[in-house]
Amino acid sequence: MWQVLREELAPKGFELVTVGLDTLGAAGCRPFIEAAAPKHPSLIDSTHQLANKFGVINIPQAVWIDENGLIVRPAEVAPAPPQPNSRIRLPADPGQMPSRFVEMMGEAVKIRQEGETYHVALRDWVEKGAKSVYAMTPEQVIARSRPRSVDVALGHAHFELASVLEHKGVHDLAVKHFKEAHRLVPDSWTFRRQAWSLEKVIDGPMQRFWQGPDPEKLEAWPYAGDWLADIRKVGAVNYNEPWQP
Repeated sequence: MWQVLREELAPKGFELVTVGLDTLGAAGCRPFIEAAAPKHPSLIDSTHQLANKFGVINIPQAVWIDENGLIVRPAEVAPAPPQPNSRIRLPADPGQMPSRFVEMMGEAVKIRQEGETYHVALRDWVEKGAKSVYAMTPEQVIARSRPRSVDVALGHAHFELASVLEHKGVHDLAVKHFKEAHRLVPDSWTFRRQAWSLEKVIDGPMQRFWQGPDPEKLEAWPYAGDWLADIRKVGAVNYNEPWQP
């Protein structure tokens, strides 16, 4: 869907850059990039610099950057372009999928979607540039951006250390630092999902989407939460912050 939008708006000077945040780097992102066959730049952020430098805490989020390299909208929810039949739908025959995936999809369909509103704003900016009412001044960008407390900075340091340890194969120690990152930066779904996806719970290509304990081995799950439990706790409608003009 993003590829279609990019092809439409590219003649007007718009460029789309997609970034996969994944500690596993190419090993984690390659299948998805190759399946999408994008014509726009598709980068891999194995050290979560989008979180560190731009304040990305969830996906999909986007940052608007103008032709002068200035941020005109900081990190915010960026729903995919509305397309016919683009809404997540429960499978016609749930019995063909693990019950956990069916439950996860049941929560996913409840997530707030504001695609039409967001893309009206995006198109307005592409057409009008700095004159768009949706383009912020540097002062507005700073005011909208997330302040970083000492705890949050420390949480990012723990996450970075955990990622390095994961690369070095010291998984158990990495988990301890992932836990600290989750505690210190509780609003970051990207930090949580990254850690959950690295747990080898089931075999097969869907393993990274599982992001939760094996129902038969709950004691082996090292984290206090998981995607399904946490989204039920906060409420799917609160998964993304409301988009603000």
